[in-house]
Amino acid sequence: MTDLSDELLPTTRRALLHRLAVAQSEGRAPSMVAGVLRDGRLVWSGARSMIDGHAPTTDVQYRIGSITKTFVAVLVLRLRDEGLLDLADPLGRHLPGTPADGATVAQLLSHSAGIAAETPGPWWERTDGALRPELADVLEAERPLRHPAGRVHHYSNPTYALLGALVERLRGEPWGEVLRREVLEPLGMDRTGLLPEHPHAGGFAVHPWADVLLPEPLTDTGRLAPAGQLWSTVADLAKWAAFLTSGHEKVLSAGTVAEMRRPAVGPEPDDWSETYGLGLQLIQHDGRILHGHSGSMPGFTAGLWVSETDGLAAIAFANATSGPRTAAVAAELLALTAQHEPRIPEPWRPLAEFDEQLLSLTGPWYWGAAPHSLRLTADRGLELSVLGRAGRAGRFRAEADGTWTGLNDYYAGETLRVVRAADGSVSHLDIGSFVFTREPYGPAEAVPGGVDPQGWQVY
Repeated sequence: MTDLSDELLPTTRRALLHRLAVAQSEGRAPSMVAGVLRDGRLVWSGARSMIDGHAPTTDVQYRIGSITKTFVAVLVLRLRDEGLLDLADPLGRHLPGTPADGATVAQLLSHSAGIAAETPGPWWERTDGALRPELADVLEAERPLRHPAGRVHHYSNPTYALLGALVERLRGEPWGEVLRREVLEPLGMDRTGLLPEHPHAGGFAVHPWADVLLPEPLTDTGRLAPAGQLWSTVADLAKWAAFLTSGHEKVLSAGTVAEMRRPAVGPEPDDWSETYGLGLQLIQHDGRILHGHSGSMPGFTAGLWVSETDGLAAIAFANATSGPRTAAVAAELLALTAQHEPRIPEPWRPLAEFDEQLLSLTGPWYWGAAPHSLRLTADRGLELSVLGRAGRAGRFRAEADGTWTGLNDYYAGETLRVVRAADGSVSHLDIGSFVFTREPYGPAEAVPGGVDPQGWQVY
């Protein structure tokens, strides 16, 4: 084990190494390497190998499979943030001539465009990309769509081939070059790329009924590369996990990264264990919601998960086609760290400054007869809480025009306005047409539909 920091307790480090060792042994992986981040910093790494006295370091490259899709999604969202496309745009507006012309960019990012899961012809992951030189070759000619666009989540590798081609069309150069210049270099990820560079692991298949190995081929998948070709290291993906937590000023804002991890399609009605955002998987594990992605290619499996609530992330790689459950291992390493060393909250501190007029807005408010409370938070923000059995809570960001914009749940994107009476005093709050008053259903003139002139009564 390579211990990168003495911050984790010895019992925590022992538990993490034990979980990794069990996974490598029971999964019959030639090698496994993993890492854990806390507050954006790699604080532990460990490795196990079939070779005595040798184990991979955090600088050894593994193929990361579909974790590649998270990088492609970032490239697409950069185009959106620059105003070169809108997520509601149909693909055909920018990349015409595919069977997915009518699907929106958002549907492609979230695997809800209805496109077939795989390509026609031989298994693309083990065959050279020269077999599919044109974009049309990655889709079936007769039945490329399996579902109506926007109706269901249907995971699709060809979908991300289309998104890679979209990036190339709008940037005018190969998507891999765009990725290197716009994302990898700013984040300092110089050990991530489309093809392996020494030192890197070799990929193997392990015989199901005997402990013998078969080398897997190293292929350049060409048009399908945006679906899963990248190679990377634990050290580099640690930087990626930190980025997927808080963004980076030269790559994507924190707000856009947060948008990526919001569910874009509903989970299956009988099982909310996994759903999908904009290029990110979201899973429930051990009572927490994680965002990230799993990955596999012949000879390799990988997993990366981030828990925003815990300030933790974990990464795991293995160089075997099947057997090692690296995505599950990464989630379990994260959960073990949280269990052994729960996050210590920041100390309470008073606001550095406040506005007396905003302070006067705090306290109890009523939506009809449902009691709520309003608190003043940092940066002139407001937080609405439910005090009774009915109502909706929400957090609100201050805007320059004197209004507030909802940040979460029902009120996300909705506007909170302070409505004043003729004398300048505060009459009520309006949140997307919902009126909040200082007394239950009062003052009457502020309540939609009015109030019975006899007022509250006993029956």
